[in-house]
Amino acid sequence: MNDLLIRISIPTQTLQLLDQGRVLAEYPVSTALNGVGEQKNSGCTPRGLHIIRARIGADLPLNAVLVGRRFTGEIYSAALAEQMPERDWILSRILWLSGCEPGRNRLGQVDSMQRYIYIHGTPDTEPMGIPRSHGCVRMRNRDVVDLFDRVPVGCAVDISNF
Repeated sequence: MNDLLIRISIPTQTLQLLDQGRVLAEYPVSTALNGVGEQKNSGCTPRGLHIIRARIGADLPLNAVLVGRRFTGEIYSAALAEQMPERDWILSRILWLSGCEPGRNRLGQVDSMQRYIYIHGTPDTEPMGIPRSHGCVRMRNRDVVDLFDRVPVGCAVDISNF
């Protein structure tokens, strides 16, 4: 049985990886600029219990650019960012979340998976510890690769206000 749990704290903007309650790792993150919420098109980070539905990007290079969950062949750089200043960069790895609580974060207008809610890498120039994302949970690239390598599909993820 997998006893790993990812706990994401909205107030502290941190992600902890726990094994039977023992903290294995802690990383700074950035959740949604729009705050918490589950509604489709809200740009908010959904709360509650989730699982990792899919792991995307295994063995891709650091800073690999992903669009539509596919590697574009590009590697993020300052020059590439200048060419596309409005892009919401998804880099290195994706852990795609699926809600476990029908009516709260699963099915209908509150379905985290249908909202494409991920834990993913972002440019290292983006600040951590303050809400800035469009709903996903952003991490430093090296951190998301480290987390990705430690967790399986089905790993529990709890996103909370404490």
